[in-house]
Amino acid sequence: MSLLELGIKIKELRKQKNWTQQNLANKADLSRATLSKLENGYFSKISVVTMENILSTLGYSLEIKPKNPFVKR
Repeated sequence: MSLLELGIKIKELRKQKNWTQQNLANKADLSRATLSKLENGYFSKISVVTMENILSTLGYSLEIKPKNPFVKR
């Protein structure tokens, strides 16, 4: 999943809870501007901790899987 797709999903989940960006930003301990950038795909990088804060606030967790797993030699 790309960061843009993740941002769109976060926006959908936020709206399902009838929360404003400011509500979620306050609960996840980040700025509304940062959340807005993420939801609209204008973020090239975001920390795992920040993403976990957002998702856990929405009732989800973050699972990271490698795209190309390492091959044991």
